[in-house]
Order: sequence, then structure tokens, then C-alpha cells
Amino acid sequence: MNSAHPSARSCSATSVLLAAALFSISSCQSANRLEFGKGLDVPYVQTPPRVVTAMLKLAHVGANDVVVDLGCGDGRIVIAAAKEFGARGVGYDVDPQRIVEARSNAARENVTARARFVQLSLFDAKISEATVVTVFLLPSVLDRLRPQLLSDLATGTRIVSHSFP
Repeated sequence: MNSAHPSARSCSATSVLLAAALFSISSCQSANRLEFGKGLDVPYVQTPPRVVTAMLKLAHVGANDVVVDLGCGDGRIVIAAAKEFGARGVGYDVDPQRIVEARSNAARENVTARARFVQLSLFDAKISEATVVTVFLLPSVLDRLRPQLLSDLATGTRIVSHSFP
């Protein structure tokens, strides 16, 4: 076990836990906005609050964790990690409108000291500090991201993927 990641007690010492869980949102599709923007690899689809909480619980997020959300949208996962679990978090999104929205949401929830948002492609994100990575990405994007996850993340980092509809 990597001593830098004490919350990863149940993770194998020799491998990164990939795709810890997949959740279906078919029952929530009508409540989600689906937006493709110019230059975006994936559409923007909001993760339902109950799924956000389930993802963070599944990853056993705690106060010592750093949650990195790749394609953070409005910031809800990073904000929930900070507010509900006491973790620090970083959200990455290429869309400047989403970053403005995420920062505003973090300020409204009084978690700006524990949650930050960076306008940057998820392929350029600085993920090495993560103890938990969350994603809601198309399978083709996950395939492109896999080498970065394997090379940049420490042993024991937990990755939770929410399935794409």
C-alpha cells in the first residue's frame, strides 16, 4: 500500500483500481441537460445528486482524500466531496462556462477553500495528487484517457466511473 494514500486500505498494492462502478442513469435522462459544445470530447450531462453521493461513498471518500473530477461540469462532484465528506478536490473542464458555473457553485456552498476548478482539457489535467478520480465520460474517451491514468496515478488510487447513457 502507498503510504501517501492511507484511505486506500482495501486496494491492491500492485494495481490501480479502474472503473470501480458503473451506474445507469436511464431513469434520470429527462432531468439531465445534454449539450455538445465546440471542441468538447463529450456532451455535458449533469450527474444526478443521488449518483454523486453514491459515487463518493463507493470510493470511501474522506477528509484525507483529494478528489479529481475529469470533465467536472458544474462542479457538483468536487463540491459534494468537500461539503459532505471533508475532502479537497479539483475539477477540470475545458468549457470556460462550466468553470465559471463551478466556481460560483463552490462559493455558494462555502467550499472554495477545499474545492478548486481549472479550465483545462482532461487530457492535460494534473492528476498525480489524486487519491480518488471521478469520471462521467464516453467509453472512447476513457480508452484515450487510460494510459494517463495508469502512468500518472499512484498505486491504490480509486477511480469511479459513472456510465454514459
